[in-house]
Amino acid sequence: MRKLRRLFFLLILACGCGLLWLYLEPDRTPPAPLPALPSQIDRIVIEKSARRMSIYLGAQKLREYPIALGFAPSGDKVKEGDGKTPEGNFKINRRNPQSAFTLSLGLDYPLPADIKRAKQGGYSPGGDIFIHGQPNKVPNGMKVKGDWTAGCIALTNTQMREIWAITPIGTSVEIQP
Repeated sequence: MRKLRRLFFLLILACGCGLLWLYLEPDRTPPAPLPALPSQIDRIVIEKSARRMSIYLGAQKLREYPIALGFAPSGDKVKEGDGKTPEGNFKINRRNPQSAFTLSLGLDYPLPADIKRAKQGGYSPGGDIFIHGQPNKVPNGMKVKGDWTAGCIALTNTQMREIWAITPIGTSVEIQP
């Protein structure tokens, strides 16, 4: 009976490791040294089709980061649950250090036009769109593969900590198709 329990335990452990392998991959963020960043930025540009986020101070691009998007990334977000990342011009309107993800910067989505369209259509436009790191339960040095959020923009934890430190409320965010 003891051997059977041990075998069962090893089987469960192997399945768990296999699932982690399917959904996680190593964080391959290039190590420093990168040029020093200013104390704050004033603009973020997200290019959905390129899976790229760039941060700016004035006209100067300071850094580019690879990103993950909503699980159905093509097209603009229309309603809650569609898995799309919204497109347009937004502002950072909140900071959450106690997020279910490693830090999060909230966008002011939905905008009044989104709310009006959803009300006319009889559905919710969704909300809680953030730029954030990996889920808190993901081991350090790992990241979730592919486009996996519900509509947010995800970075590695190292990248998110860097952006968190220099992004004030009011920073403009442009999300392009």
